[in-house]
Amino acid sequence: MSTAQQVPDILSAEFAADPYPAYRAMRESAPLIWHEPTRSYIVSRYEDVEYVFKDRKGEFTTDNYDWQLEPVHGKTIIQLSGREHAVRRALVAPAFRGAELQEKFLPVIERNSRELIDAFRDRGSADLVADYATRFPVNVIVDMLGLDKADHARFHRWYTAVVAFLGNLSADPAVTEAGERTRVEFTAYMMPIIRARRDALGDDLLSTLCAAEIDGVRMSDEEIRAFCSLLLAAGGETTDKAIAGIFANLLSHPDQLAAVRADRSLIPRAFAETLRYTPPVHMIMRQSATEVALSGGSIPAGATVTCLIGSANRDAERYRDPDRFDLFREDLTTTTAFSAAADHLAFALGRHFCVGALLAKAEVETGVDQLLDAMPDLRLADGFTPAEQGVFTRGPASLPVRFTPARA
Repeated sequence: MSTAQQVPDILSAEFAADPYPAYRAMRESAPLIWHEPTRSYIVSRYEDVEYVFKDRKGEFTTDNYDWQLEPVHGKTIIQLSGREHAVRRALVAPAFRGAELQEKFLPVIERNSRELIDAFRDRGSADLVADYATRFPVNVIVDMLGLDKADHARFHRWYTAVVAFLGNLSADPAVTEAGERTRVEFTAYMMPIIRARRDALGDDLLSTLCAAEIDGVRMSDEEIRAFCSLLLAAGGETTDKAIAGIFANLLSHPDQLAAVRADRSLIPRAFAETLRYTPPVHMIMRQSATEVALSGGSIPAGATVTCLIGSANRDAERYRDPDRFDLFREDLTTTTAFSAAADHLAFALGRHFCVGALLAKAEVETGVDQLLDAMPDLRLADGFTPAEQGVFTRGPASLPVRFTPARA
């Protein structure tokens, strides 16, 4: 068992500035660390994180979400297990895959992307984070749910507070308070809407959730509210950072950007490689149900396990030249990259694989395609070098670009 003193601490400024050297040191010399400040065991190697996520032996639970998520969301689907989890996942999953996603929600995605691009395509400059990435996924989710997009600022404030709560590894009381207050405010906002929607179903996702039934089981008002809260935070923050990340990576590699511009079928490959190289979520926690042996030692039963996705996805034992962005790499399978059979770990794996993975794929593919159409000569602003920020979730805070206006 290694100690945290051997590598830069995950709460340090050095780690926040650039975690990748620390990840490498962990994988090489401290693959299992007891981290006192977060009271968790940190695992960093691909084989270990994959083992925890797949959980083929039933050694891990999501009981950690009782304290990590429930204070801000209420009890959500990802805290459930067994049949209870399977039934509720089956209730919500159809809206995020297949025909329903393509026929009902792809037009919503395309419309929201166009509306945002139209606001800046004539300017010749934009910040792809502030003007597009932070707004697009939230607008899509709000539109999918049939809520009022005029409340965007409120939704954005709520999901920002929730994500800050989830990443509050240093237990800042102000961040905790803001996150818990968000649950109260979101509940007061959503509950009347859910009750009204049950009485007058429409063609939106909220109506689908209200009407869905399997074996006589329907979601309660509180379960729907909690799922909407989870969807807003998880779908907003992660897709926001994924879109910013794919453009930061492509703009920093002009030859690969040119390849994607010329052949849009490469967009899924670029997105899959972005999820590996710069994943939006860098760590996910699980709880051990029994004593478990991993690289470097064993974890006792009932312990919190912090799985470092950002490290596992850069493991040289799994990926050749892992610190290089290469959408053409042969050791990343694009065809399964957005399914539970993915070999990158950005969406987790196993029964708790991200239910919104195909929604994120549709949003990113649409966004990249439309942005490249609107800005054929897209380039970074002079002198700007993209830089990631964040520890729990991570991505560029800004991405100023230049391009020829659509109508000069």
